[in-house]
Amino acid sequence: MKGTLDFLKKKRTKDSSAKDSESNSQPTSPITPTYAKGFKNSIASISATSTHNYQPDTGSPVVAGEQLPMAQPATHQQQSYAASPGNTAIAPVSAEQQSLPSINNLIHPSQNDGATQSHQSNVPSYTSSTTASTSVASQQVAHVPIQEQPVIRQTKGKYSLVDFELRRTLGTGSFGRVHLVQSKHNQRFYAVKVLKKAQVVKMKQVEHTNDERRMLQEVKHPFLITLWGTFQDSKNLYMVMDFVEGGELFSLLRKSQRFPNPVAKFYAAEVTLALEYLHSKEIIYRDLKPENLLLDRHGHLKITDFGFAKKVPDITWTLCGTPDYLAPEVVSSKGYNKSVDWWSLGILIFEMLCGYTPFWDGGSPMKIYENILKGKVKYPPYIHPDAQDLLQRLITADLTKRLGNLVGGPEDVKQHLWFAEVTWERLAKKDIDAPYVPPVKAGVGDASQFDNYPEETEQYGQHGHDEHGKLFRDF
Repeated sequence: MKGTLDFLKKKRTKDSSAKDSESNSQPTSPITPTYAKGFKNSIASISATSTHNYQPDTGSPVVAGEQLPMAQPATHQQQSYAASPGNTAIAPVSAEQQSLPSINNLIHPSQNDGATQSHQSNVPSYTSSTTASTSVASQQVAHVPIQEQPVIRQTKGKYSLVDFELRRTLGTGSFGRVHLVQSKHNQRFYAVKVLKKAQVVKMKQVEHTNDERRMLQEVKHPFLITLWGTFQDSKNLYMVMDFVEGGELFSLLRKSQRFPNPVAKFYAAEVTLALEYLHSKEIIYRDLKPENLLLDRHGHLKITDFGFAKKVPDITWTLCGTPDYLAPEVVSSKGYNKSVDWWSLGILIFEMLCGYTPFWDGGSPMKIYENILKGKVKYPPYIHPDAQDLLQRLITADLTKRLGNLVGGPEDVKQHLWFAEVTWERLAKKDIDAPYVPPVKAGVGDASQFDNYPEETEQYGQHGHDEHGKLFRDF
């Protein structure tokens, strides 16, 4: 199995930094101006404060118009752009800001949140590890929702370098880097991911890179990143996306250690809606983890990094993903389907509630795989009973029992008792306030939530012999 590790993300450690961006309430075309509304109602009745006032922001790169800030997905090998760890302390707020939520009060609530989480316990360092025993793929009962006719956005050659002014690097990765840019047409800010063709080819990630573009072109959902356009020169591939100011959920969780029950529930519910949408289009995401969940400036999630996403109407065998979150059927090289995303949702919920993943073991991938196949999960006493019940139904190797993979499909997950107070229709419209609003200024290219990086020395936009251009014809 050692030889297969090259296809996986690098192992996660406590010191890993966040590297992606985020987006606003509803993505809009780079050409059509729109604005997102504020969100009045909260999923959890917990008083909180915010470090800033926020307002809708939308924009588009090339034609005058406005769009919402969105997360910049990074490919499998390329990390999302890093969010600065920042200071755990919350700055003082004014009286008018008292009505907005912040994670500070949510993490240290003045009352019991129902999950015996009124105290902080010492937990293992924030690293993730997956869980589960071997699975019985032949016994799974897949749910196939009614599929709408896909609406494919045309992204090829829509923009070029001359349409943007490069501002700064937001993050770097194995294939290239992500830049904050400003449109010369509407003056709004975007994130442009630049991938080096030679490096993509060298790492044997051509198929995954093309799949990422293809999947992003097809999807449109409030909790998924939007790709507005792609282009290329002789050396690089370019993907134009919304600039999402808020940073990764990973950074917030690392600073908070773990989330209270209502906070984890809010984020898990938004992820559930996103997975339901992707699966309705026969798309498996395959890389769910806090690093790939971005917070827009209103505090809602955006799933980014579609490097491992793939349209799979039946079954696939590819070993890919992050070791900590791999389902047992993937580890054991069995065929798998959408069930792997529901397993990963269970790992994500566990990590949000505990601050670590159920089978973390020093970050060693091989040891993690062993623990996944053993499938023994130890639940801390502070986990709410309803949450534990849901986790036991998601983190199970028995595909005939895993929620989301049964006849009821995603509805089985949504109707679980842990999600009882969630009004799914309102959540889908972002009509419920997020528990935390990132301290960023809207519409000014505020990159304060991202680390500083040395800038690229190679000049973009080179013309000449394109050795790998034929491999990326759709860019």
